Amino acid sequence: MPFNPFKSHDRSDFPGVVVPITSFPAHRPHSPAHAHTGSDSEKKSTDDARSEAAASLPECGQMLSVKALRAEVESDIATSGHDSAYDRKAKVINRAIQDIGMGRYQWELFVLCGFGWLADNLWLQGVALTLPQLELEFGVSESRVRFTTCALFLGLCLGASFWGTASDIIGRRLAFNMTLFICGTFGLAAGGSPTWIGVCALFSCMGLGVGGNLPVDGALFLEFLPFASGNLLTMLSVWWPVGQLIASLLAWAYIPNYTCASNLPSCHKVAAGVACCSKQDNMGWRYLVLTLGALTFTMFLCRFVLFHLYESPKFLLSRGRQDEAVAAVHGIAYKNKATTWLTVNILNEIGGYPEETPNQTLSTMQIVRRSVSKFSFERVGPLFATKRLGFTTILLWFCWATIGMGYPLFNAFLPQYLSKSGNGGTTSTYIVYRNYAITSVVGLPGSILACFLVDMRYLGRKGTMAIATLITGIILFCFTASTNSNTQLVCSSLEAFFQNIMYGVLYAYTPEVFPAPNRGTGTGIASCLNRITGLCAPLVAIYGANANPNAPIYASGGLILAAFVAMCLLPIETRGKQTL
Repeated sequence: MPFNPFKSHDRSDFPGVVVPITSFPAHRPHSPAHAHTGSDSEKKSTDDARSEAAASLPECGQMLSVKALRAEVESDIATSGHDSAYDRKAKVINRAIQDIGMGRYQWELFVLCGFGWLADNLWLQGVALTLPQLELEFGVSESRVRFTTCALFLGLCLGASFWGTASDIIGRRLAFNMTLFICGTFGLAAGGSPTWIGVCALFSCMGLGVGGNLPVDGALFLEFLPFASGNLLTMLSVWWPVGQLIASLLAWAYIPNYTCASNLPSCHKVAAGVACCSKQDNMGWRYLVLTLGALTFTMFLCRFVLFHLYESPKFLLSRGRQDEAVAAVHGIAYKNKATTWLTVNILNEIGGYPEETPNQTLSTMQIVRRSVSKFSFERVGPLFATKRLGFTTILLWFCWATIGMGYPLFNAFLPQYLSKSGNGGTTSTYIVYRNYAITSVVGLPGSILACFLVDMRYLGRKGTMAIATLITGIILFCFTASTNSNTQLVCSSLEAFFQNIMYGVLYAYTPEVFPAPNRGTGTGIASCLNRITGLCAPLVAIYGANANPNAPIYASGGLILAAFVAMCLLPIETRGKQTL
């Protein structure tokens, strides 16, 4: 069909995709209604709430019918905490997408959502790579220039808070495209800023877009993902180290060749407030930022031009656009060359006809309240329903908070640390960016290896995560033991490798231990703590380094080791178990 990114489809655009509901089996394999990872005592309260509705569920082998679908929805409603026409119809949509299965539409969306993860670390590392050059051009001291990273994290925190709720109000499709558009636009603008304050301001605005990528892309991908393929959500984290790799290779190509620092190694000793070189002699970091901005804008164009994203059916339902919601599901089936049983009549039979059931739509205030309610006591309380689950919740939040600060304390300022190695406390710009690129290359396989280690019999999630975290913390202290550039290269490379294993498993493990009705709350608070402590990290690096230049690295290692202790105390192992 002709390209039109703003087109609202109707069901006539996708002929031949609707088949009778009896063409599909009634039983849902790997259904959340039939699985649990916690203890028997945790399971009991959930089963009691569901037992009456579940009694009418069909046996395995029977074919789906409206009656069986209604019983299934009633069973899920018993533990969801919400019971309205919207909620019932949303569960019907979920089942329809599950029956369509994984296909071309979801795989293309996996790549495009992966761009969001890639952009997140692309810019986090990109800003870190510019710090030594900002010192040179604007005469900013080594510690004060770290406020640049602080400005970025401020934008990240605000962006994550704003876009998560905004996507429920303006729609996933607009938010999905706007985050990368803002990121690319302000990223390009930052490359031409004439002052350091301007660079910080533009990086902060760029962070508003970057910060929205993870919550928006994750929520969007999950809404189009069949439940049986839910683990692909955690696979998105594989894109994260790719962003670091791209940024580091570009920095290695640009900065040593287009900066005065390659000819003036003594620039680092110039008094604060005195610029070492002019803009014309220090274009390397600008070329880097402009290229990163162009790449981000290209990723936006790929989303906007090359891929037709159907609006989230759940968002359309919340706005009373029921026909469009059904058409979106038909579009997914059409793209996947599959069939679906979903029709408007079936949706109405389960959730109620609009003329008979009032309040089929959600107002803006209701959407905001639902978003805020994720952090209300009613949603947080069940995470502490038992001692075992409560202990796990506290430990996981602690891990996310400590790692959230420990990670940027080292990685966000690694180019500065590397520039202080070598004879006399300085090393050439070429060696700094070469070593950083090598570090990124060595770290990349860590995320991939984590996907295999987590299912090993004697390691599992907990073992893999704890061992990788312990090694990461130890290597951070080893990094400070020598100023030899080759020794620090070995340490930074190993640290990146095990750190990516740690983060990859933590992303997978966290949603697995929380029960489904409160999973969004548990993971949302973990992510929030991670961003808040990340915002504090530059402040620790700025003021802590005044007493000892290695103090931020010591703090990073200590925080990572504290996370290791917490991981050893986690009581739940999720390997080989289905999530509730």
